[in-house]
Amino acid sequence: MGRTDLTPEQWAKLEPEWPGNPRHGHAYKPHLPVINGILWRLKTGAPWRDIPERYGPWETCWDRFTRWSRDGTWKRVLVALQVKEDAQGKIDWDGASLDSTSCKAHRAAVGARKQPAKLGKKGALNDEWLGISRGGRNSKIHVLTEGKRRPLAVLVSEGQASDPTYLLPLLDEVCIRRPGPGRPRKRLPMVRVDRAYGARKYRQQLRSRKIVCVCPERKDAKKARLKKGSRGGRPPKFDAEADKGRQVVECNINRLKDFRALATRYEKRGHQFLAVVHVACIVLWL
Repeated sequence: MGRTDLTPEQWAKLEPEWPGNPRHGHAYKPHLPVINGILWRLKTGAPWRDIPERYGPWETCWDRFTRWSRDGTWKRVLVALQVKEDAQGKIDWDGASLDSTSCKAHRAAVGARKQPAKLGKKGALNDEWLGISRGGRNSKIHVLTEGKRRPLAVLVSEGQASDPTYLLPLLDEVCIRRPGPGRPRKRLPMVRVDRAYGARKYRQQLRSRKIVCVCPERKDAKKARLKKGSRGGRPPKFDAEADKGRQVVECNINRLKDFRALATRYEKRGHQFLAVVHVACIVLWL
């Protein structure tokens, strides 16, 4: 058993979630060695052709990874794990925190389409999420983490994108179904964020959703408020003790970047890089 391979306990959780054989074409080869080969590649960041022979042909690993990135299988497996954990009461909803991180694009990721793909094209995305930021091409991963350092939702954007503009889209990604009838759980009671999200506009967005915002006041906002005197209003409420829990998202990002294929983007296509993020999240939920 390799260092990056799934343990028997982890595989027992994942085995029921994989899709069956396709209706047309050859049946799938056993999933376990192929999944372990994919994990080996994402953990090490090595080229697909260097996957060890014990995992089978590298073409099989690449084909399975790419096929499931196009049809959304990786995300469905991630959501299924979250649903199981929530049904057992193992998700810490009160400790949620939100932040983003940049991933430098390798030269192998350069060369994707510059214009958005046409809508309706099978497997196409509207964007490849590559942008120039700080002198190079980057992608940015926005992460919403629960209190046990596991990702509840992830989004990918171009490197120069502003963090707060993805606040509401990231919150909209949270959708945990409940066992039996009833609506899925979407709203968090509290979110811890840093000063980048501290503008009044974003505080109001959270307030409109009845989400408590734990965020220190920005220095420029404080200066502008004091300059207005009594017309500036009261300072925003800030719970310094609750803010100490914001480190969970930093720990989560560090664990995600243990996957070298995520810390440095090698994938040219956006759906493939998003699949890398989803696979890393799946392992963290195990």
